[in-house]
Amino acid sequence: MRFPDLRQALVDAARRADDLGLNRGTSGNFSVRLPDGADGAGLLLTPSAVPPVALGPQDVIEMDWDGGWQAVAPGRKPTTEWRFHRDILRARPEVGAIVHTHAPFCMALSCHRIGIPAFHYMVALAGGKEIRCGGYATFGTQALSDAALAALEGRKACLLANHGMLALGPNLDKAVALAVEVESLAEGYWRARQLGEPVLLSEAEMADVHAQMQDYGSAAGADAPNGGHGAR
Repeated sequence: MRFPDLRQALVDAARRADDLGLNRGTSGNFSVRLPDGADGAGLLLTPSAVPPVALGPQDVIEMDWDGGWQAVAPGRKPTTEWRFHRDILRARPEVGAIVHTHAPFCMALSCHRIGIPAFHYMVALAGGKEIRCGGYATFGTQALSDAALAALEGRKACLLANHGMLALGPNLDKAVALAVEVESLAEGYWRARQLGEPVLLSEAEMADVHAQMQDYGSAAGADAPNGGHGAR
């Protein structure tokens, strides 16, 4: 079995997301880029219809950039959403891992086809002045992959209409951390809207936030919002 450590990391990420309430049952899926120089290169994916509690390293699917795949455990096949995992990783070389969840508040907003605007400065963690909601397409289709890529342009996270959310990171830990932040923001925005439309930060105010966040991950990161978790 190739890449046992990366396979276990993928299993751990899926279980952690489940424990955090970002997914339930068999919803959601995860991927991680194979290391440069690996024979064939490509990505590892969680399989279709296997809940995290039953997931093991042997269940993880290896896929190449052309969509060809190999299973170790009999009967396992890639998540139905393999196209957007493959396409995002192929288009975004800085991304090392992708988390897709059906987190409740992200899902609720996505069903109204609205994104998360700059109601709170932590929206900047996703890389822009808002977290977009991508257009709707049937799960597992190329159309959904195309919609996801468009919504993620210049961003590290997005919602998917009537579906859920995507969070990207240089590794699985940071992708899961960003997914947690995005769900927290979705909940905050949903709650703020109960009192009416919240006041949004201006582009200049968000630009200041982005400038401040350039220190995340440095020694100054310890003083960053939320202790610097999930920032970069």
